Amino acid sequence: MYQPLLSAECIMVLGSHDLRVAERAAELYLEGLAPLIVMSGGLGRLTKDLWKQTEADLFASRAIELGVPEEKILIENRSTNTGENIRFTRELLESKNLHPRNFILVQKPYMERRTYATFMKQWPGKEFLVTSPQISFEDYPTDEIPLDRVINIMVGDLQRIIEYPARGFQIPQEVPDAVLQAYQYLIEAGYTKQLIR
Repeated sequence: MYQPLLSAECIMVLGSHDLRVAERAAELYLEGLAPLIVMSGGLGRLTKDLWKQTEADLFASRAIELGVPEEKILIENRSTNTGENIRFTRELLESKNLHPRNFILVQKPYMERRTYATFMKQWPGKEFLVTSPQISFEDYPTDEIPLDRVINIMVGDLQRIIEYPARGFQIPQEVPDAVLQAYQYLIEAGYTKQLIR
């Protein structure tokens, strides 16, 4: 979404299968953009068959390796989707009598918009911006996250952006016609593994 970075009271990291998200959060913390990180994520749709440890625990370990003090990281490791990331993080912070007014949300590049739309719906009244690892689409795939998997996830993510407002999960987002055409083309090409049935 190319939102300019501003200082905040908390960095909230939404778990996933990509440790580069944790690395981005560590980078922001080490630059002094926020004094606290919440790593959020249990084992979700993309990681339950991939990892034994939860997303939040693995992300916290990676951030600590990069120099973030362990005591500056809170771990929420029960959530299995974006809505739960937000709800359980809110509960965790409230249980510790922490009430940040503003957040930097860190997510995968292609999930920034859905993260934005979900946070707007699930935690109204908070100020926030969304960022992600600064990686081009061409450079994003890796041996662990191949291009085919990335495209399948992106198609599923766009379907959720389209359908989830009606389910009350997030606010509506305008989807340009060219994006809808590409989405239909990719579905017809067989990129359906992450679609909601």
